[in-house]
Amino acid sequence: MSLVNVVDLEATCWLGPPPPGQANEIIEIGVCVLDRPTLQPVEWRSIVVRPARSEISAFCTELTGHTAESVAAGVPFAQACEILERDFDSGRRPWASWGDYDRKQLQHQCAEAGIPYPMCHVHTNAKKVFARVFGLKKKPGMANALAAAGLPLVGRHHSGVDDARNIASLVAVLMQRQQDAWRQLREAGI
Repeated sequence: MSLVNVVDLEATCWLGPPPPGQANEIIEIGVCVLDRPTLQPVEWRSIVVRPARSEISAFCTELTGHTAESVAAGVPFAQACEILERDFDSGRRPWASWGDYDRKQLQHQCAEAGIPYPMCHVHTNAKKVFARVFGLKKKPGMANALAAAGLPLVGRHHSGVDDARNIASLVAVLMQRQQDAWRQLREAGI
């Protein structure tokens, strides 16, 4: 496939443990579709998700920009998963995220809701790959990785759609380095 989905989730969060009866729930699924041949984003979208069991804390609003009102206008989680499948072919298209949190949170929330996991089994932890390719001992956060790659942070950090676009830029850098390495091997006759 020539397209890759780059996904970044935002979830309910608190300064400290969740209040009794509440848990981390996805409140935004940011998706940026990256075209492999051109290494350019071809589409990006924010899917705002209405939490079922938790409320937006002041800390969460400060971090993500989402308010109780903005997520109340979102779609239920099951519908967000349907949008991923319908609009982004998520069950067949390989995808990447910055770390494994997004993959694990989607799996966990799908299991808890009793709905099918909407994502392709081909997932890349771009954070891990970036650290290896750039020879870093520690896996950097997205903002530090952008700086290491000489890229600007575009938009608001901790906005799912903006972070998905920034991560897509980092994935494009990794793909470009891979293409360059293969070209050098071919030129060397290997």
